[in-house]
Amino acid sequence: MLPSIQIFSLLGLPEIQPGDDLARLIPDAARAQGLAISQGDIFVIAQKIVSKAEGRIVRLDAVQLSERAIAWAAAWGKDARLIELVLRESKRIVRMERGIIVAETRHGFVCANAGVDSSNAPAGTAILLPEDPDASARALQGELEKAFACPLGIVISDTFGRPWREGLVNVALGVAGIAALIDYRGQKDASGNVLSATIIAFADELASAAELVMGKSKGVPVAIVRGTHAQSARGSGRDLIRPAERDLFR
Repeated sequence: MLPSIQIFSLLGLPEIQPGDDLARLIPDAARAQGLAISQGDIFVIAQKIVSKAEGRIVRLDAVQLSERAIAWAAAWGKDARLIELVLRESKRIVRMERGIIVAETRHGFVCANAGVDSSNAPAGTAILLPEDPDASARALQGELEKAFACPLGIVISDTFGRPWREGLVNVALGVAGIAALIDYRGQKDASGNVLSATIIAFADELASAAELVMGKSKGVPVAIVRGTHAQSARGSGRDLIRPAERDLFR
C-alpha cells in the first residue's frame, strides 16, 4: 500500500462562545457527521475557538490607551485600541516599522501583532492567544481520549507569516499526545549519508496540512489528520521555539 494520509473537516460546530465546552462539542459534531475516530488520529484545532472558549476576548471600547499606542496608530492609520492590546501582549517588540509590529509574546512566539486578531471575532472585539496553548492542548487531549476511548494527538494551530517567504502558513502553538519535532539526526538518507542537522517540525506540518481543509473563511475550525503513524509522545508547542542562544537572527 502506498503511504498516504487523510485529512477530514469537522463540520457542524456552532459559533463558539466563552465558556463553551469544546471537549463536548467536538465529539458531538464528529458523531453527527458519522466520523469514526481511531487510535492515532490527530485533531488540529484552530487557536481562535480555543481562545473564544477560554474567554480570551477583549472589548475594544474598554481598552485604556497609552500615549505610545495613540502615536503609533495615528502615524500609520491603525486602530489605537488594537495597537494597545498588541503592546500589552508583547514581551519584546522585535520590529515596529511601516505600520507593522512584529513582537515576541509571553509564550515565546515571534509573530505579527503578538497574536492579537480581530478577524472572525465578534464586532467590536479582539481575540488574544490562549494563556497556555500546551495546557489547553493537554486538557483537550485528556477529555477527547475519554470521549472516543482511544489515544489521540492534539495540535492547536494559528496562522503566522514567515521571514524571507511570501504567504502565511498555519503553525502549531499547542501540542499534546505527539512529538512536536521528528529528529532524523544520526539516520542515513537514501544515498547512505548520515544526517547531521535534519529535525522536522512535525506539528507545524500537521497544522499547515490541516489548513487546506479548514481555511480562514470556510468556517471549519477543526480537522482530523489520519495515517501519520505518529507514536504517542509528550510533545509541546514550546519544543518548536528556538532558544535565544541558538537564534542567529536575534
